[in-house]
Amino acid sequence: MIGRPRSPRPSGGGIPVRRSVLGALAGIAALLATGVTAAPASAAPDPGATTLSAQERALAFWTPQRMREATPLDLLTVDRSDVRAPALRTGKATVVAPSVPASAAGPLAFPHGGGPWSGGGAVTKTAGRVFFSYQGRTASCSGNAVTSANKSTVITAGHCVKMEGAWHTNWVFVPGYHDGQRPYGTWAASKTLSTPQWTASEDINYDIGAAVVAPLDGKKLTDVVGGQGLAFNTGYNKAMYSFGFPAAAPYDGEKFIYCSGTTTRDFLLSNDHGLTCNMTGGSSGGPWFTQFSEATGTGLQSSVNSFKYNFFPNSMYGPYFGADAQNLYQSAQSS
Repeated sequence: MIGRPRSPRPSGGGIPVRRSVLGALAGIAALLATGVTAAPASAAPDPGATTLSAQERALAFWTPQRMREATPLDLLTVDRSDVRAPALRTGKATVVAPSVPASAAGPLAFPHGGGPWSGGGAVTKTAGRVFFSYQGRTASCSGNAVTSANKSTVITAGHCVKMEGAWHTNWVFVPGYHDGQRPYGTWAASKTLSTPQWTASEDINYDIGAAVVAPLDGKKLTDVVGGQGLAFNTGYNKAMYSFGFPAAAPYDGEKFIYCSGTTTRDFLLSNDHGLTCNMTGGSSGGPWFTQFSEATGTGLQSSVNSFKYNFFPNSMYGPYFGADAQNLYQSAQSS
C-alpha cells in the first residue's frame, strides 16, 4: 500500500489536500506522507526563507477582504489502518516560562468540547490567525506567540507552513484576531520552519511548524503581545486547553474557540495527544497548553491542533512535543 493515494474526509468547508503515503505510516490517508528517512536528528529544520520585498508584498496582499475570503486549511484526517506509530525521540523534561504580564480572566467550564473563549487573559493576545497562499489560493490556520530569544517566534502546525512539498507564501500572523479586527497588527514571516520529519516527508507525528516574524513599526512581536511558555518531554494524560480559530462550519473564523479536558495518548496510528474537541478547519496550528491558568490566560504550550480520525470526528489530536519539537523551537528562536 506504499504510495497509494486516498481521498481524505474534508473537515468542512476547507481546502482539500491529497498526498501519497510513505514508509512507517503506510496506509494513512493521502493527507499524510510519512516514514521516509528523515534528516539526522541533530540537523536543523530546513527554513522557508522570505525576502524583505516578499514580506512587504505579504503585508500589502492581506487586505480585510482577502482575510474574510481565506479558505480554512483542512485539519488533516486519517483513515483506519493497522500501522503502528514510530518511536518518538524524547529527552529531559524542559519548561520555558511565559513572558506575558498577568491579566485577569474569568473561570470557565472544564472539560469543554468546544465553544467561544470568554475568559480573556493573555491568551487572547498571544494566539491569533495565520494567513498564507497555498496552491494559488488564500488559506488560514492558527498560531501562537511564545517566549523566545528573538522575541519573534510563532508556533503553529507543520502543514500550516509547508504542504505537499512546498512552503506556503504570503505568510502572516495576526495576534488577537477577532471579528475582522487586527488589534496588534499583521506580522509577516521572515522565515518559516518545521521539524526535519515534516520537512522531509510530512510525517504526521511531527506536524509542528514555526515562523520567525519581522519587526512591525520598529517593535518585536512578544514586546507587543507577550509570549506563552513551552513544555517539552513532559508526558501524556495531562489536563490541557486547546485554542484556535476554526473557520469551517459551524464556525466562521471570526471567534476565538477553545476546548479543554484531560488528554489521552493516541492508541491507534500516532504518538499524539488526544482531546475531545469539535473544532474544524482553520484551527490547525492553534496552541495546546498544560498548566494553563484560567485566571491569567497563561500556560505552557505543549502541542498544536493537527488532525482528526475520520471515524472519531469529535476528537482532536496534537503532536507530542519531544526532542525534535524542542530542536525546532531552538532553531526558530536563534534565527
